[in-house]
Amino acid sequence: MNYLDEFLLIAIAHFFAVASPGPDFAVVLKQSIQQGRRNALWTSAGVGAAILLHVGYCVLGVALILTQSPTLFMALKYVAGAYLAYLGVQALRAAKPPVNKTDNIESKTAPQESVWHAFRRGFLTNALNPKATLFFMSLFTLVISVTTPTSVQVVYGVYMALATWVWFSMLSLVLSKPSVRAFFQKSGYWFDRGIGVILIALAIRVVI
Repeated sequence: MNYLDEFLLIAIAHFFAVASPGPDFAVVLKQSIQQGRRNALWTSAGVGAAILLHVGYCVLGVALILTQSPTLFMALKYVAGAYLAYLGVQALRAAKPPVNKTDNIESKTAPQESVWHAFRRGFLTNALNPKATLFFMSLFTLVISVTTPTSVQVVYGVYMALATWVWFSMLSLVLSKPSVRAFFQKSGYWFDRGIGVILIALAIRVVI
């Protein structure tokens, strides 16, 4: 109860951070439409798991090193930008599907990838996101008191990881509905290219 006020402040800040559109949302949207519910849920799990990585280095004090080393942080930004650009280029290269009046949602779905690939995609997208890095650096250096026990900080981190996973899982369930997927897939490969442009734009924004 002594840390309830601090927890509520963290929970509110985290809600607005996770709900704001960004690379995580773009990737979960892409996977929901292209790969379906199962893949999107595993992608969401990867995003949630990456939160534990951010919390881990903040608790260990690595966040302080990043704040004192602009070169190291800049390197992280370039790696993140390159990864988002890679995903964007992949989407832009989507081939135009053959016209077939008997096509349905399943036939328009991209070849299924393994759950490991889905999890890894979500994990890397969040883990390499400088926006997430900045958020957790700020949270653990400005909001969370230095007197807060490490065990309590870990509890905060587990909550944020679970909340992130639940949020994107809910989005996955909505976006992977047949009616929603059919709406986006009417435009076929133009949807893929649109997502590609968004990911490349996010990559440029991350770097600059």
